[in-house]
Amino acid sequence: MTKTHLELSPVQTVACCSPLTSTPLSSEQAGRIAPLLKALADPVRLRLLSLIAAHEGGEACVCDLNDAFDLSQPTISHHLKQLHEVGLLDRDKRGTWVYYSVRRDALADLATLIGGGL
Repeated sequence: MTKTHLELSPVQTVACCSPLTSTPLSSEQAGRIAPLLKALADPVRLRLLSLIAAHEGGEACVCDLNDAFDLSQPTISHHLKQLHEVGLLDRDKRGTWVYYSVRRDALADLATLIGGGL
């Protein structure tokens, strides 16, 4: 089977910075990081990210995630799209299914920003 990659939008890695406690963020850095934090501020999206990261093989299909929520499949897909668009998830279309995986580099940047030195 041939893998097909589907890209919805250009995704920019956060190429982050020093921890908040050592150097103030520039306007540009804050502008790149704020959408990531905003996406994660939603409990459904935060849980989706966690479920995908913890899923066997580090990736999950929408069909693997539906039963974890009392939400419709289109609503779950909307939340996944939001996480993908801000650069927290990668997506891979295989036949009729879309598989998501966490962009660990983006999470590492956020961890460095928030956790460093606190």
